[in-house]
Amino acid sequence: MLEVGNNAKIKVKDYKLSRYAFYLIAMNGDPRRKVIADAQNYFAVQTRKQEITEEEYERLSEENKRLFRRKKTKEGNKLLYAIARLKDVKKLDEFTNSGYRGLYNGEDANAIFKRKKLRYREDILDNMGSEELGANIFRISQTEAQLRKQNNISEADANTIHYDIGKNVRDAIIKNGNLPPEKLPTPPKSIKGIEKERKDGDISEIDDYMTEKEMMIEETIKENIEKNNTYEIARRMIKENIDTDIIIKVTKLNKEDIDKLGINK
Repeated sequence: MLEVGNNAKIKVKDYKLSRYAFYLIAMNGDPRRKVIADAQNYFAVQTRKQEITEEEYERLSEENKRLFRRKKTKEGNKLLYAIARLKDVKKLDEFTNSGYRGLYNGEDANAIFKRKKLRYREDILDNMGSEELGANIFRISQTEAQLRKQNNISEADANTIHYDIGKNVRDAIIKNGNLPPEKLPTPPKSIKGIEKERKDGDISEIDDYMTEKEMMIEETIKENIEKNNTYEIARRMIKENIDTDIIIKVTKLNKEDIDKLGINK
C-alpha cells in the first residue's frame, strides 16, 4: 500500500528483481531521477575501472604475468588443501596427482618434473608459463568449489573429483583451440630465478583479472561438469533398469548419448 496524498492509499504490485534486471532498468532509466543518475554514474566508473585493469594486465611482461599467476596458485592451493582435509583427505600427494593426471593426460607431478627436465627440489609450478599457470588456477579453483558441495565423500571420491575437473579443464582448453598444458614450453627461467633478480620479487598491485578467453574456457568447464553430472545420473538410472524413454526425459540426453555410457542393462 502506497500513500498518494490526502492520506489516500493505493495498492500496487511489488516486484523482486534479479540483479541483471535491475542493471538493465538502471542503465536505461530516466537520469533526471537521482537514484538512476547515481546508478548510471556507478556503472560508468566501474566500466572504466575494468578497462584500466585490462590495460594494466595486458601491459605486464610475461615474467610479471607469471609472478601474478604463481601467487594465485599458491593462494588457491592453500584453500584447496584446507577443504580437502575437511573432507578427510589424508594423502594430499595422491590427491594432487589426481588433478595433474586429469589435466596432463595421465602425467603426475613426477612425470611433469622429468619432462620439464628440472633440477632436484625445483617446483613444477615455478617452471610454468602464464598460460600453463592459468590452466592450473582453473583446476584448483573448480575442484575447491566442487568439493565444497560434497557431503560424506571418501578420499577416493575426492581424488576422482580432482581428476575429473582436471580432465574437464583439459577438454575445454583443447575445445577452444589452445594447446594442452604438456605441449606448452617450459620458460627458461624459474619463478625463483626471477625473484632472485629482483629486490622483492613483487609486482605492482592490479585487480584480479580474467581474460575473455579464460572466461570462455571457464564457461566450457562448467558445462562439462554439468554434463558429467548428468551422465552420472543416467548411469545410476541405467543400473536400476529404468526405461530409456524415462532416462531421456529426466536427463535430457538423447539415446545416442545414453548408449555411449557403455553400460548394459
